[in-house]
Amino acid sequence: MEYLRQVDFARLTAVDDRVTQPLLDHDSGATSCSVNCIKTPPADGSPAGMHTHVVDQLFYILSGTMSLEIAGDSYTAGPGTLVVFPAGVPHRNWNGGAEATVHLAINTPLPAPDEPFARPVGPRG
Repeated sequence: MEYLRQVDFARLTAVDDRVTQPLLDHDSGATSCSVNCIKTPPADGSPAGMHTHVVDQLFYILSGTMSLEIAGDSYTAGPGTLVVFPAGVPHRNWNGGAEATVHLAINTPLPAPDEPFARPVGPRG
């Protein structure tokens, strides 16, 4: 078991595209949750558009500003903000700013590897 996991910030900044770095998942020994570090470039966002999950999802914003729609309401989250998406609540996120956003995505309980993680609920955003 790898007890310390480092975000590879050099990899995140090396490309302009969306980047996801798994920090804890099924493949690395997770038993109760998953954690990813995600960089989202300007004008990019949730690959599934408006969607739900069968697990709770938390985003902790490290840098940049994230735009969100949660249960029909709009929000903006900056560095140091914890965003809570309870299981079953429709949501989407995107980067409406001029710089990339970087956030930690925590999912609990651990999502089942053989089921769809994001379940679309409307037009892609």
